[in-house]
Amino acid sequence: MVKEKLKFYVFLDDINISIKNNLLRLKNVNIIIDNDQIEIASYQFTEIIKFAKKNKIPFFVKNDYRVAVKYQSNGVFLTSDNKSLIKPILLKKEIKILGSAHNQIEYHRKNQQSCETIMLSPIFYNNKYSTNKILGIIKFNLLNLNWKREICALGGIKIKNIKMIDMTKAEGVAIQSMIKEKPTCINTSGL
Repeated sequence: MVKEKLKFYVFLDDINISIKNNLLRLKNVNIIIDNDQIEIASYQFTEIIKFAKKNKIPFFVKNDYRVAVKYQSNGVFLTSDNKSLIKPILLKKEIKILGSAHNQIEYHRKNQQSCETIMLSPIFYNNKYSTNKILGIIKFNLLNLNWKREICALGGIKIKNIKMIDMTKAEGVAIQSMIKEKPTCINTSGL
């Protein structure tokens, strides 16, 4: 059984009927628009925003605070390689900051960037990282043992391993490929 209040953060660079149906099946879903893959103000970018607003799904813009404010997003997602600090004068209280980290140094940087939620990656195998960089459940738990922020698991999360998240203190999971699977693959009774 997957944790009841588990939040889902979904990275999107495009949207279609199948993805929309899968998103609507999930509870506590949030969208992170991967604007590295699509141009800002493109058809896909605006379609994702329209879908999120219509269905009252919180959405975040990757690495661009100004675009997040312009499109009235719920916040901004800062990747682990983003080292810039948002000037306090620009911060709005209603903008939430998410970040990703792979180690303690990046965690401290995300603390300085005022991230409320930190996504620790990679918990499971995926094509982006070599096998020796995968954290697994034990290293994941040890690494974030004293972290004072909301923790989210990121990397390689699939339907076959999502139940293992119950063995962590993660309050959320970030997914990308899982949402693009056929609608019948995502069973909301288990999620």
